[in-house]
Amino acid sequence: MTSGQKSSDGGDIDYDALIRSALVGVVRNLLADTAKSGLIGNHHFYLAFSTTHPGVAMPERLRQQHPKDMTIVLQNQFWDLEVDDAWFSVKLSFSGKLEKLVIPFDALVGFLDPSVQFALQFREVNGKPADRPAESAPTDTAAGPAADGGNNVIALDIFRKQ
Repeated sequence: MTSGQKSSDGGDIDYDALIRSALVGVVRNLLADTAKSGLIGNHHFYLAFSTTHPGVAMPERLRQQHPKDMTIVLQNQFWDLEVDDAWFSVKLSFSGKLEKLVIPFDALVGFLDPSVQFALQFREVNGKPADRPAESAPTDTAAGPAADGGNNVIALDIFRKQ
């Protein structure tokens, strides 16, 4: 399936944008539930985002350490998670200091919940910052086949240790 498929009225349907919006909605809903009720069971989230995306607010020292992408983990210690339609914010501890990050959902390039081996990698849509080319998920991540034998992973090379 490619973006720009002709619809019956002759117009283009931007399938890539529709798919990205749906997948970002999954992450938005998970974060909204977590903001209300906390993490459930062993679930925890790795969120990778473009630090150069407009609207990303973060301390300059962190931006210097992560000039392109950054991955944060919501697991044991995070505070004040807030979720809006277009962005989320969270406070995390970096070198013992609480820092607030504001991340537009459009800046996301990856999501991983290793407790259930579920990962998403977001593709670039309409020139917005996004991901790497799709590749098979590396074997050193928590990615794997779904219980029903299907594959519940969309390639997620961003989480590979470098």
